[in-house]
Amino acid sequence: MRPYYKFSEYLKERFGCRVHKITVDAGFNCPNTDGTFSKDGCIFCDNCAFSPSVRGKNIPIERQIENGMERGRRRYKAKKFIVYFQPYSNTYAPAEILKERYDAVRKFKDIAGISIGTRPDCIDAEKLAVIQAYAKEYEVWLEYGLQSIHNKTLKFINRNHTYEDFLKAVEITKNRGIKICAHVILGLPGETKENMFETAKECSRLGLDGIKIHPLHAVKGTALGKMLNEGKYIPLKLESYMEIVSEFLCRLNPEMVIQRLTADCPEEILLAPEWINKKQFILTKIEEKMLKERLTQGCLLK
Repeated sequence: MRPYYKFSEYLKERFGCRVHKITVDAGFNCPNTDGTFSKDGCIFCDNCAFSPSVRGKNIPIERQIENGMERGRRRYKAKKFIVYFQPYSNTYAPAEILKERYDAVRKFKDIAGISIGTRPDCIDAEKLAVIQAYAKEYEVWLEYGLQSIHNKTLKFINRNHTYEDFLKAVEITKNRGIKICAHVILGLPGETKENMFETAKECSRLGLDGIKIHPLHAVKGTALGKMLNEGKYIPLKLESYMEIVSEFLCRLNPEMVIQRLTADCPEEILLAPEWINKKQFILTKIEEKMLKERLTQGCLLK
């Protein structure tokens, strides 16, 4: 019995070998931090907490790819690679700049795919045309930061986009040969389990290709960190997260690829919960729980 459809399993089926994802920083910014929408960013925002590459800025993209491929071959015995444009909003620039930076992948024969992380309000038809052109040669994923389908939550966490923006982004991205992945966060302030499960059901209804699920965590220097220190935010305990994420998976289409189920963060800036960095332990426990309780991805989908 397969509890959920792992990304590693999908990649092995798709390419027939070990595929490693390389994170690169292409020097983009975000309208939620540069003053276009806000200078504060999301209440949990510190890119160093989820984008290790931002700690090595100004390294040419090609060099980052070379270094990532070398590590992937040595540590994971990878044969092919996906280049992940991750920090900030990687479609937040004119189309010609996007093409110039994405074109770095063309210099490497073992690149099988491109994955682009961005906000749903930073995409349009012209940018999609640039991205679509790569789908002729590569597997292309657009990863949209959704976090929640509830506009009340999105406003509270200072996302400065709406669920309707996400729906529009999905609509104009479909039928272009581009795979769509949503990022969601479990444990956002004010959300009940039912609120989170509604997000799962909507992601299934939309026919998304993949999803990344993150537990909310607080890091130093953020609004969420301040809330934690003031007792206004209580992080999920590991047992609660395991229960919620298991039931969340049960409400996802079984064909949807699960790209991520937890998070990690540099110890020096992490405030809470401390368990998030026990990545393999968490994944093992979630799988054990689902197997024991005979839960599978999509088993509660109606």
